[in-house]
Amino acid sequence: MKSILLGVAVLLLAISLSACNPDEPAPAGDLSSSLAMVNRTGFPGPSYERSFVFMTTATDSLLLVPWLLETTLDSNTVFREAHGWVDRDGTWEPFLAERWQTPPTRYPARILPYGTFRIVVGENDRVDGIIYTDGLRNLELALGRSVAQWGGPREERLRLLEASLHLGEQGLNGIVLDMTRLNSSDTPVRGDWAFLTSGDSLQIVVQGDLEHDIETPPNYRGWGLLDSKELQWPSLRIDWVQVSAYQPARRDLPISWALSSPIASVVGTLEVLASEIVTGTESGPVLSVQALFEVVGTISIDGLSFPVRGLFNHRRR
Repeated sequence: MKSILLGVAVLLLAISLSACNPDEPAPAGDLSSSLAMVNRTGFPGPSYERSFVFMTTATDSLLLVPWLLETTLDSNTVFREAHGWVDRDGTWEPFLAERWQTPPTRYPARILPYGTFRIVVGENDRVDGIIYTDGLRNLELALGRSVAQWGGPREERLRLLEASLHLGEQGLNGIVLDMTRLNSSDTPVRGDWAFLTSGDSLQIVVQGDLEHDIETPPNYRGWGLLDSKELQWPSLRIDWVQVSAYQPARRDLPISWALSSPIASVVGTLEVLASEIVTGTESGPVLSVQALFEVVGTISIDGLSFPVRGLFNHRRR
């Protein structure tokens, strides 16, 4: 496990690599979700999502830290966003909200630092850490050993890594999901996704092929690590069992789900414990919405049942 104490020299190197060489290829795409990106649905170009989700694996309490990054291309501008939240004991606190623009580049998916948001770059442009600094407020995420990695049919890339989080004076160990997704202008927008754990024995990632419509649920794909065994499920169904009317967006939002598979012995249930919801500001009868849900539930794999908890990310444009 890498130390969370990231040296000043390493930080300066990271900033230099990122800012001075923007046309070098990155190991994966850039970046996912929040208010302003929810509002920019009319742009014709593709968007790149890069999500880092830190989660503690201790059984007594849960700490979630999603960093959701997104880059959207227009004909002559690259729109970039970086957002972050801390969810501790069911209380969501936003800490990072940066929006900026850059000129076109050969590799727009490359992560760039800006404002309070910094990155630490290792060999081959690998992201080794993320830093938020605003006055006396400081949060540092150090990425360690990779424990699993997968790819999907639409160029998505997923990795699970050991990680350390330094929040103020507190240091915590856990696991991180590093997920990259591409939304092209000629294919349907990617759907909801979730990152779930059961202690340190089970980690699961699920992703919808399309945005979720309550009347016609899309196909979901799943990836898992059970102890040291890697699992994949090319076809999962996730139904909304209960919904709640969310009047600011004039939409129904899910508050519980049922998971099943027609070709694999996996079933489960999830329900919302706490949520952070961002509503778009565009005009219209319904508004776009970004919802981060802290969820708990149970997943059964081949007859073995596991209590799970984690993050369910729901977005409707």
